[in-house]
Amino acid sequence: MTFSTKVKERRHKGGSKMSRLRPAVEQSPHPAAPRLTRSAASQARLGGPGPPKEPAPGPYGKQRRKHTDSALAQDLSQMRVSGQESPLGHALDGVNMRHPSRSSTQNDQPAPSPPVKEGPRARVKSSSRGGLASVARLLKLGRCKNIVVVAGAGISTASGIPDFRTPGTGLYSNLERYDLPYPEAVFNIDYFSECPQAFFSLARELYPGRHRPNYIHYFIRSLHLRGLLLRVYTQNIDGLEKMCGIPEDKLVEAHGNFTTASCHLCYTPYPAEDAKVAIMSGDVPTCSFCAGTVKPDVVFFGEDLPQKYFLHSEDFPKADLLIIMGTSLQIEPFASLVNTVRASVPRLLLNRHAVGPFLKTPLRRADHLELGDLLDSVQRMAHLLGWSAEIEELMRSQGDWVGPPTQSRAIVSCVD
Repeated sequence: MTFSTKVKERRHKGGSKMSRLRPAVEQSPHPAAPRLTRSAASQARLGGPGPPKEPAPGPYGKQRRKHTDSALAQDLSQMRVSGQESPLGHALDGVNMRHPSRSSTQNDQPAPSPPVKEGPRARVKSSSRGGLASVARLLKLGRCKNIVVVAGAGISTASGIPDFRTPGTGLYSNLERYDLPYPEAVFNIDYFSECPQAFFSLARELYPGRHRPNYIHYFIRSLHLRGLLLRVYTQNIDGLEKMCGIPEDKLVEAHGNFTTASCHLCYTPYPAEDAKVAIMSGDVPTCSFCAGTVKPDVVFFGEDLPQKYFLHSEDFPKADLLIIMGTSLQIEPFASLVNTVRASVPRLLLNRHAVGPFLKTPLRRADHLELGDLLDSVQRMAHLLGWSAEIEELMRSQGDWVGPPTQSRAIVSCVD
């Protein structure tokens, strides 16, 4: 009997500990929280064992009601919505998660757009910087008091952690020596059963303690300190949001973390520190109960999302500002969250490239985007709000500030 056969047998045994791997057709023990698993378009390219294909989930929470906020609409009507034209040359593979069989040129692009050539994406410059000023004005007017932040790997690159998808330098590119059937296989639970070293190599780079939070993390914390932050939803597993001081109750780590560990077969808990010592030394931690491989409780493709994730059904309808930063919006169901705020709610994308709903032309009236270097955009946003000195002092108190005590000339000149 092969190891993969044993895995399949164990996955179909009963017991509450196996709930994350129950078939999707079973009745969920939590009626208010439907079973959602992490998935990606690239799952269709798996050349070996993998989780069964499932249709992407539909919209979250209750159906949106038509909402009119006359005061907010009046403020927005006086502002210019930046980035009305969708920049070319930045189409993302697998943006359309509902049709994983489509190629990257078949994504839902605007009809007039010419075909996107294959190869590295061209750097896209923001067509206007009015988005930052518009949202900053709303904040100064006190219109935004329930802010939801959606964050991806891009917010951690300034801390020295590569993102996942940048060709040549991304974390996926650094795993080529493992001859993965496709890059995201490193997070496939069945592939992990056969080759855990690929994920452990990635884990050694991401384990908390190797990197420190940066200016972007402290900007988000500043939103909390001012009583403006409703919640942060992060795809990151590096723990930097928590390390910079964002409270546990304000943070949803949608793809898990390294705080705990367990057997990937029987889910028996395993001391997280012992798992870390083994992984960092190049060993494979094994379960004392069933001899299965132990992994940190990071959510793999096909595994259920943490229960805390389902706070989105309350948070997003309540939000009065959505800030999206440093994400490709390619992993479902996380990527669809940005479409669940009310239509009148401003959405600000801070990213190197336009993604998801921000690829459409024209943009929704309340949408704003600022494309380019994320750290630079966040620093300029802080300058517009008058928060720069406070953020620097906050970072200095935690030993994370490495720059001069005043904002650089480049930051000041671009907002004058």
